[in-house]
Amino acid sequence: METLIILFGVFASALLIVKLITKRFEISQASRIAMAAMLVFTAIGHFAFAKGMAMMISFLPSPILIVYITGVIELAAAAGLLIPKMTLLTGKLLILFFIVLLPANIYAAYHNINLKTADYSGKGISYLWFRIPLQLLFILWVYYSSIRNQSKIK
Repeated sequence: METLIILFGVFASALLIVKLITKRFEISQASRIAMAAMLVFTAIGHFAFAKGMAMMISFLPSPILIVYITGVIELAAAAGLLIPKMTLLTGKLLILFFIVLLPANIYAAYHNINLKTADYSGKGISYLWFRIPLQLLFILWVYYSSIRNQSKIK
């Protein structure tokens, strides 16, 4: 839920700030700024809640290392979305990243993993009714702000 608040809150703020500066509504730019802010927020979670996130991928070797690496990937993606020459490639890789993460979210829901407390008090399978559409929103958000519009420019 926090991710949605950040995504939409930063989007609205960025849209207004960009409008004041450029005198135009730059929806794609505001969308990329919002996604970058959300990625920074979620990357921080990889470091703050590494143990809980590692539980999501406990079936893989070196889960803590993977959590840290994916946190760094999210920070790099946040930067890439804001660098015009990197936006298209970052968008494509970020969509792939979101798809690859979905099984870990399904595993966490199935096993009631609570990321913040690193225990088994999570919301369970019902969480997927929120998480899967959320993941789809992220994918569409990145596609429309970073790939679709960038492809039109070239």
